[in-house]
Amino acid sequence: MDPLLVDRTDGVVTLTLNRPAAMNALDVVLKEALRDTLAGLAADPSARAVVLTGAGDRAFCVGQDLREHMALLTEGSEAPLTTVAEHYNPIAMNLATLPLPVVAAVRGAAAGAGASLAMLADFRIGGPSTSFLMAFARVGLAADTGASWILPRLVGHAKATELLLLAEPVNAATAERLGLLTRLADDDADVLPQAQELAARLAAGPTKAYAAIKRELLEGASGTLAAALEVEARAQAESGATADHREGTFAFVEKRRPAYSGS
Repeated sequence: MDPLLVDRTDGVVTLTLNRPAAMNALDVVLKEALRDTLAGLAADPSARAVVLTGAGDRAFCVGQDLREHMALLTEGSEAPLTTVAEHYNPIAMNLATLPLPVVAAVRGAAAGAGASLAMLADFRIGGPSTSFLMAFARVGLAADTGASWILPRLVGHAKATELLLLAEPVNAATAERLGLLTRLADDDADVLPQAQELAARLAAGPTKAYAAIKRELLEGASGTLAAALEVEARAQAESGATADHREGTFAFVEKRRPAYSGS
């Protein structure tokens, strides 16, 4: 089976982590596929929104494939020590900086790096079985895949410290309350359809403006007000020159639905 399934429907690209028997754990082949596919989407003019999900009902993604990891440790391979720089860091950076809206459909467990992947998405849709587990400390590891950066931004420093150090599971209702989930579906079967519906709505929107807003949030989060204002000025100049800005303005004044082209 292909470790990563890619479906394209009307500008929405659905990426499915496809190792359901292993609860979509991340082995080298899947990590490389996800890293390279995300990098390609950043320059793909036909892609307007992304849905990230996992195959099967049990898990979105439980993070690093520990069986593969243990085998490499037993062999004395350096791969367990290099996978963060070679795989997880590029995946996290590609996902966080992707100039497209990203919706994670989080069915079942999201643990370790799998939880990080979900949190780096712009929106997260979950269901009754959804759970998050910052599992790194359970195996004597520090956080990776951007968890130390994104988790405090979602839940605050104190709660992030608690979740990372205690490594206790967070159920769906608590995840929604904390902001780990954007929306909680009533049924697990509705998670992926709701995520794709939201992605389709975003794909029909002003995607150049979305990309600019994402860049403002990313760069503005760690700088001063003055730096944020500079980023906003550049972003406004760029988005103000787009056809989508003209279309949105005219549609608003003319009281009609805008037809955005992503240009």
